[in-house]
Amino acid sequence: MSYTPRLRQQYKAEVIPALKEQFGFKSVMRVPRIEKIVISQGIGEAVADKKIIDGAIEDITAITGQKPVATVSKKDVSNFKLRKGMPIGTKVTLRGDIMYEFLDRLISIALPRTRDFKGVPARGFDGRGNFNMGVKEHIIFPEIDIDKVNKILGMDITFVTSSESDEEAKALLDAFKFPFTKK
Repeated sequence: MSYTPRLRQQYKAEVIPALKEQFGFKSVMRVPRIEKIVISQGIGEAVADKKIIDGAIEDITAITGQKPVATVSKKDVSNFKLRKGMPIGTKVTLRGDIMYEFLDRLISIALPRTRDFKGVPARGFDGRGNFNMGVKEHIIFPEIDIDKVNKILGMDITFVTSSESDEEAKALLDAFKFPFTKK
């Protein structure tokens, strides 16, 4: 017996029929879906202290269940004491079951733990059906032990969907009960 994430089952059972009816799609394959979630961190302080990158990689691995890669600088910037090839951030791309598990934990556990949380503004759409949002503190995830954190870091989360418009992508995320702010 194989395990299927809760949100993947919800997508097949509830989201596909609802979006198919709402937008009048002829085929199930036309219904938008989340293709991947990209989580990235830019860590400017890593120029002075290389251990910050190692701590960030451990934290993102705990949060996502997948090991991120360290992103490196592409060119020298003397004002920032930055050399080409120095690690300056982390990034991980989630697909499949790991993606649905992360989305489930983000919506149901992590975002409600944010201080003064009133919802996520819906202005992060890019015009092509992708949604970007930022998290100021990575300690909102229950996998992070706050006592072992060296530095509280933020992260950018990008939801890449197969939809062609922002309206379809917002309807897809709404169907997953994504906590957008109410107007």
